[in-house]
Amino acid sequence: MESNPTAFLFPGQGSQAAGMGKDLAAAYPVARQTFEEADAALGYKLSQLCFEGQEAQLRLTEITQPAILTASMAVLRVVETRIPKPSFVAGHSLGEYSAHVASGTISFADALRTVRNRGKYMQEAVPVGVGAMAAILGMDLEKVSAICQDAAQGEICAPANINSPEQIVISGNVAAVERAAKLADERGAKRAKLLPVSAPFHCSLMKPAQDRLEVDLTALKMQKPVYPVACNVDAELVDDQLRARETLVRQVTGAVKWEQCVRLLIAQGVQTFLEIGPGKVLCGLMRQIDRSKICANVGDEASLAKLLEQSLRPSP
Repeated sequence: MESNPTAFLFPGQGSQAAGMGKDLAAAYPVARQTFEEADAALGYKLSQLCFEGQEAQLRLTEITQPAILTASMAVLRVVETRIPKPSFVAGHSLGEYSAHVASGTISFADALRTVRNRGKYMQEAVPVGVGAMAAILGMDLEKVSAICQDAAQGEICAPANINSPEQIVISGNVAAVERAAKLADERGAKRAKLLPVSAPFHCSLMKPAQDRLEVDLTALKMQKPVYPVACNVDAELVDDQLRARETLVRQVTGAVKWEQCVRLLIAQGVQTFLEIGPGKVLCGLMRQIDRSKICANVGDEASLAKLLEQSLRPSP
């Protein structure tokens, strides 16, 4: 990798997979230690759930969130001594916490306990069956926003994840989201599909969760970030701890402006993006946002070997 600025990207909920982190923990003491730290911070064997657990267990939001954070940190600790440091970091929703741990804003143990609670609060904010989310494919933000307004009819319906020019996820009350998905189909979206999620994330129905999380975040000791963090809620760079705290609070009910975050980093001169953690979701979105940029993912031993082979080649 040349001297051009790079950004590390961290995945959010939905990237979890049974067995994640297992091969790295077996091969690298620092990865194994990361899972042991998580077990100690949470007071249960998260490592066992990641390595041996069932997909169904890993889908429980209060387990998913610390599990993805831990798997991402295990990868980060293995790679950070082997490749150049990033100029910027960013994370998708939950991944923003991984970005702040990577940047030194929040300690790993504090972040683990915070995201466990974040998952619990989000789950408890809305009774099961009241909220829903749907992915709208092949329709721009302006049209999706108009559809949400038309479908709301006094209920909540809003864009929740602006992922790429091809993909926007909406969130809100079940009936409103179903009406919006139907309208999207009628108005020319490539596809509109309801998502199998446990709660309507990133919309105003999450306000009870936001209020509870604010208490936790206010109590945390936070430091100035080492690397600027592109925050989801404003798609702006955050480089002080007060702003970091405030943007993490607003993120619970605010939309994830992922496409705008990526474009912000590209505008800062970033040519090379590295997705650190399980899955390849963010590299997939990068292809929809700007195919000319390099995006590699590293989440297991095979992808790590590939990355090291590429980044250790001498520059032409």
